[in-house]
Amino acid sequence: MKAITLAERLRHVEGSPTLALAAKAKALAKAGKPVLDFTAGEPDFPTPPEAKQAGIDAIQRNQTKYTPVAGTPELRAAIAQTVNRQLGTAYQPAQTLVSCGAKHSLFNVFQALCQEGDEVIILTPYWVSYPPLVHLAGATPVLVDTREADGFQPDANAIRRAVTGATKAIVLNSPGNPTGAVYGEEQLRDVARIASEHGLVVITDEIYDQLVYAPAKHRSVLQVAPELRDQTVLVGGVSKTYSMTGWRIGYALGPQPWIEAMTNVQSHSTSNPASISQHAALAALTGPQGAVDEMRRAFQQRRDRLVGGLNQLGLSCTMPGGAFYAWCNISRLKQPAADVAARWIDDAMIVTVPGEGFGSSTHVRFSFAVSMETIDEGLKRLTQWMAKR
Repeated sequence: MKAITLAERLRHVEGSPTLALAAKAKALAKAGKPVLDFTAGEPDFPTPPEAKQAGIDAIQRNQTKYTPVAGTPELRAAIAQTVNRQLGTAYQPAQTLVSCGAKHSLFNVFQALCQEGDEVIILTPYWVSYPPLVHLAGATPVLVDTREADGFQPDANAIRRAVTGATKAIVLNSPGNPTGAVYGEEQLRDVARIASEHGLVVITDEIYDQLVYAPAKHRSVLQVAPELRDQTVLVGGVSKTYSMTGWRIGYALGPQPWIEAMTNVQSHSTSNPASISQHAALAALTGPQGAVDEMRRAFQQRRDRLVGGLNQLGLSCTMPGGAFYAWCNISRLKQPAADVAARWIDDAMIVTVPGEGFGSSTHVRFSFAVSMETIDEGLKRLTQWMAKR
């Protein structure tokens, strides 16, 4: 029998390290271990009651059939209205696509716009899925470093040096995962200028846009440079803002021909997102927003406690302006992040995500989407570990 080989495009694609470690933490907890799980990329708050009830009502009304591939007209309209209100844009429902989470939206973007020979600029540290998604589209990720000393802001000079004749797109992520960096207006304007000069597609991932902590202020590249609208795709979703990760609803907005191409891709992969989830997402977007404000306040308190505690331990940690991650510099420990994270599991039952998957061997990511009790106990165990090492 002829040996069966895997597709060449999978050579650069491995499973998500964050999901693998989250699964490990759950397995340890199930086994009765006193594990503290700081891996979570999801809020630990319940989905707002209006969204849950809308999902229940959809089931009771038998709204459980296929919907249009791009999402229900009502949800697409609500997404466009929400983004237009927040950013001052003028998107129409036909310029929106509802997908099975923001990750799926990004997959659609790269599949529709990239091909063999294209290059996509990704700023490091990066969310773990950006390079694999680019590889799956046949394109090549080009990694451009940001500096911790600069708050992980985009470096226009470094980006400009990375642009070649093959550069197709640049990915922006603000607030960012894993750093929590919120890009400044000046930096976004510099990136916009480069994109305009070279005709680059701008893919702006703003999934954490509602989780920003004063004095930081979220600004989209579409606000800073509205003239880029015809070469920009904005990706978002309800997962983080409304604690709806398991409902799997993300979205993309962009030029209508691009959205139609992405819809065609989706029509042959997943078809529509779950009808029930779409009804819940509609209720979340159009209903009361008090739960979002409550969650944001709690995350800011947790952030201050965790980052302050890590810095007191001598593990340098820049204060994140958004999202719910602390990007902790462990270089003083003189070991690669993967080794440090493994030791924390073995010695202290603390599960974090080592930075190698994000492009750094000197950092570890802590999620503060956990209780204050978990944060305090984690800091206590780390204090003991540091004293013994």
